Amino acid sequence: QVQLVESGGGTVQAGGSLRLSCAASGGTGSIYNMGWFRQAPGNERDFIARINKSGGNTYYADSVKGRFAISRDNAKNTVYLQMNNLKPEDTAVYYCAAANRLSDYAPRYDYWGQGTQVTVSS
Repeated sequence: QVQLVESGGGTVQAGGSLRLSCAASGGTGSIYNMGWFRQAPGNERDFIARINKSGGNTYYADSVKGRFAISRDNAKNTVYLQMNNLKPEDTAVYYCAAANRLSDYAPRYDYWGQGTQVTVSS
């Protein structure tokens, strides 16, 4: 059983940056593919980015491509999401998740964190 804990959320002005972290415990986090998702009030949980087990393969949703960067440090069992040039429409609860199979489809993820709020003011 893997536990995931996100941190790094907060409130930032438009154009600003935040870095989210997702720490894995209770298992070997490096054996999982990892993803970031977000959910705004009244919306579904949307895929943002994913990274494979080694960190050599990444993929992004069009809405964040060029602004966000996913990375991982397997020695620390931690995945990061660097978010630059933030926009008000990026406001949401951000979740990290772990999956055995590389995917951008939320139901294929086996473990989820509790989420961290990101608010971008205009």
